[in-house]
Amino acid sequence: MYKVQARKRKTTAPEKPVVILPSRNNKPLLKVIPLGGLHEIGKNTCVYEYEDEIILVDAGIGFPTDGMHGINVVLPDMTYLKENQQKIKAMIVTHGHEDHVGGIPYHLKQIDTPIIYGPRLAMALLRDKLEESGLHERTIIKTVSPREVVKIGKHFKVEFIRNTHSIADSFTLAIHTPIGVLIHTGDYKIDHTPVDGEYFDLHRLAQLGEEGILCLLGDSTNSEVPGFTPSERAVYPGLEKVFNQASGRLMVTTFSTSVHRVNMLLELAMEYNRKVGVVGRSMLNVIAHARNLGYIKVPDNLFVPLRNLSGLPENEVLILCTGSQGEKFAAMTRISKGEHRQVKIRQGDTIIFSASPIPGNTIAVVNTIDRLMMQGANVVYGKQAGVHVSGHGCQEDQKLMLSLAKPKFFVPVHGEHRMLVQHSKTAQSVGIPPENIVIIQNGDTIELTADSIGKGNKVPSGIQLVDTAGVVHDSVMEERQQLAEDGVITIAASIDNQGRLLSQPQINLRGVVCQIEIASLERMIIRTIDKTITDRVKSSLLLNGHDDVNWTSIRIDVETNLGRLIQRELNSEPLVIFMLQLQENTPKTIADNGNGNITEVITPKEEEEIDSKFTRRRRKTTVSV
Repeated sequence: MYKVQARKRKTTAPEKPVVILPSRNNKPLLKVIPLGGLHEIGKNTCVYEYEDEIILVDAGIGFPTDGMHGINVVLPDMTYLKENQQKIKAMIVTHGHEDHVGGIPYHLKQIDTPIIYGPRLAMALLRDKLEESGLHERTIIKTVSPREVVKIGKHFKVEFIRNTHSIADSFTLAIHTPIGVLIHTGDYKIDHTPVDGEYFDLHRLAQLGEEGILCLLGDSTNSEVPGFTPSERAVYPGLEKVFNQASGRLMVTTFSTSVHRVNMLLELAMEYNRKVGVVGRSMLNVIAHARNLGYIKVPDNLFVPLRNLSGLPENEVLILCTGSQGEKFAAMTRISKGEHRQVKIRQGDTIIFSASPIPGNTIAVVNTIDRLMMQGANVVYGKQAGVHVSGHGCQEDQKLMLSLAKPKFFVPVHGEHRMLVQHSKTAQSVGIPPENIVIIQNGDTIELTADSIGKGNKVPSGIQLVDTAGVVHDSVMEERQQLAEDGVITIAASIDNQGRLLSQPQINLRGVVCQIEIASLERMIIRTIDKTITDRVKSSLLLNGHDDVNWTSIRIDVETNLGRLIQRELNSEPLVIFMLQLQENTPKTIADNGNGNITEVITPKEEEEIDSKFTRRRRKTTVSV
């Protein structure tokens, strides 16, 4: 759940951050600063900084939690990059998954990045994103090939090493710097039978290991799981079994970017004479680009528009969908709720969830499966079904990576805290001394020299939340949280310049649990408004005269007293929106939106609209939970 952080109290002298620094004797220093991907799964973003130059590795998004009301995308805090954007020379993309490239359009809106290097598939998907966002002219996109070396600025050379993952065109990076070579593994597993025939370039990794690697930053996602991660090919028998047994329509949901998985499903569709309909824009885009690049080789007539599927026998239909993580607006989620216009669940449908829930998404996925089952679908899911395998290496994969690279220093990344801890233990088991291993958090600075590693000053870190309208600030999230927990009470009062109520204040409750009678609460609210305004206006008129009445101060007093009253009587803290309308020669409105923001001066027409909006008969005042 999204937690609202308490505001820090001002102190006379701000605390200085604790700095842990090894002795470096003014040696050249490389900084590595992860801004996302640590103590979490998602929003992977890492800064490599040497003197006056910065390169970025990836810019991903995270999934919102249930408590992040209305949020679509979670990004890392970009304050450090904004403050140092004159140093940014390039961005490097390891592969095309959303938790590594999904944040780039948001990133480019805030920060200048002159060029982005990455693999073919990831760059093809990124071009679509930037064109859709109108950002295609904000940067240069450059495609790279395996073993290609790109020189960036004065101090960096980046070498792209082919690895194996659940998406085609995935790279491990060898970052050559003045103090040594660093390996940034990216997401990987060691797949000896890759679907596309593109093998992990272990030869080059071993060669670099022989030459000497200063530090390795390694994917920790499956560090708690013993053994090797099975090949992508391992899911083929499980999928084929479902294809063989399904007598009706077959639907499969998986990550749209899992090109190898999609390719196998399309191969099975051809083998079992099923035509394919595709639901979800991201799935359509990825399949189109993967076919253009040669990663998926199927005939055009395999695909059928959704509107034509109803004319086919049910045992000749395969529907590929997005929504394997229970995302609110994804295709499978809408289908499960009966909200999709073209696809409705029928008795006898078989649905495969060829993915595992990302931490934080489990409840949404389970709810989607339940809704599908209640409509008569047979849902195939879970580890026992054999229809999914991870794209991340387990302990033996990690041991092989560490043994080939033989780094002097090791930093576990890309995972929750327990995963980082376990990965550090695995590293120790293959001979890396514990004093050469550093476990960090987002915003921590790793400081490297040719013979030392330590932590430097922490930089601003955290999250940036985005909904359909743009970036959502903390104050808005606080209001949304308050609305979700305790509801809202709106109050509109109209007074003359003597402070007398001209009509009964209009009171409306939404989402508020009220344990006393509504009429009784209304009477208390009206008395509080009347008494507070009358007392303050009389006092002000006696002391200063009408011209010096501070109506804003009076409104704040009323609001404060109403807040105390409502909290005392309801034992909760609903959001109170109080509007005070002053009727004199030029009507004014002094309104508060709950944050102390004041709106003044309205026209007579607007005044009528306000009266219409807030006027309710007492018997129509509602209480809802």
